[in-house]
Amino acid sequence: MPPTSSPSTSRRLLPSLLLLLTVFGPISMDLYLPALPALTSELGAVTSVAQLTVTACLIGLAAGQLLAGPLSDRFGRRGILLIGIVAYILTSLLCALSPSIELLILARLVQGLAGGVGIVIATAAGRDVFEGKALIRFYGRLTVIGGFAAIVGPLLGGVLNTFTDWRGLFVFLAAIGVVILVITLLVFGETLPAEQRTGGGFSQTIRAYRTLLSDRVFLGAVLNQGFLYAALFAYLAGSTFVLQDIYGLTPQWYAAAFGLNSAGHMIFGYVAGRSAERWSIPGTLAVGVVVTGVGAGGLLVAGLTPMPLWTVIVSLFALSSGVAITAPPATTLALSDYPQMAGTALSLLGMVRFGFGGIAAPFVGIAGALSILPLGITTVVTVLLAAAACLLLVRRPAHATRSLHTDAPPHNTPVA
Repeated sequence: MPPTSSPSTSRRLLPSLLLLLTVFGPISMDLYLPALPALTSELGAVTSVAQLTVTACLIGLAAGQLLAGPLSDRFGRRGILLIGIVAYILTSLLCALSPSIELLILARLVQGLAGGVGIVIATAAGRDVFEGKALIRFYGRLTVIGGFAAIVGPLLGGVLNTFTDWRGLFVFLAAIGVVILVITLLVFGETLPAEQRTGGGFSQTIRAYRTLLSDRVFLGAVLNQGFLYAALFAYLAGSTFVLQDIYGLTPQWYAAAFGLNSAGHMIFGYVAGRSAERWSIPGTLAVGVVVTGVGAGGLLVAGLTPMPLWTVIVSLFALSSGVAITAPPATTLALSDYPQMAGTALSLLGMVRFGFGGIAAPFVGIAGALSILPLGITTVVTVLLAAAACLLLVRRPAHATRSLHTDAPPHNTPVA
């Protein structure tokens, strides 16, 4: 079914839709976080098991991107995207109806799979349409919107939690999916023409993965993002217990603290996109790693000795903002040389980001809900690993980096 809007309207609205498509995956992960303690109690689960609902969604988001990226390179973006959105709506409703923590964890895994489709196709479609400075600006906006969704999710969840329980929050996610489905049907035209798609099936995908993983720049950028997102998702999984159970914040004040972080994430994500475009891509990446490390160090200190609430909030702010700074330059470094396999490259980048996050998230609950130390240790270790990946693997000839700052025309435009 082709989009029903005119070709000119589709082209004008496509960038906005691509930004919107990055929202429902991250929001699925953490909209319900303010209600996580209540969910844990209602379903009779322990803290570490309840946090597996976060882990399952993260693993699903990673695996969904790993599957959808190569499929969209072969069959086109639009059809795969529509399948993912419909699956997202259905699994969100299943989450709302789950009678046990075990079924909820399984439903969250599938919900993450569906949510990952939107993330990878939005980013790949952007690579289809933009190049040069326009591509860097687009990735900066993706960071702002995607990161804003991940951070503002608990803020919105805290507000909704005053009117409904955790089941109602999942119904709300299903409603978001319906809205996105309607807009996609109206606006999204195929951005990858048939003559530019890959062929060869699974064997070709394996060869593409081998090509990408043998590139030191690509591998370094991907590992850097994986470890930094592990720190970010550890923070998202652990902060609800730290701020509510340890410092006694209500769900509404917890949401307000996340509102502060969402503002920082948006501002620094935007600034990073402009900085990478005008100043230095590797330099912007390095600044982001340092800022994230400052935040992680603050959390570690708070875990070793009692610290006031403002210290923890500032540390969380720095950690979130630092990750936002790194995303545009790292994504640009990873994808700039692979326009013909953008979906496959993004599937690896997204899989590592969310997969590492899914692995790190359970560690913050090892000592129960009343200790910050595991969160501090987890974030410090992952930031140090991210710095090592940046220093050891991200090496790019000067001429290649300079080519990213040219305004080249897009190699194809969306076909409405």
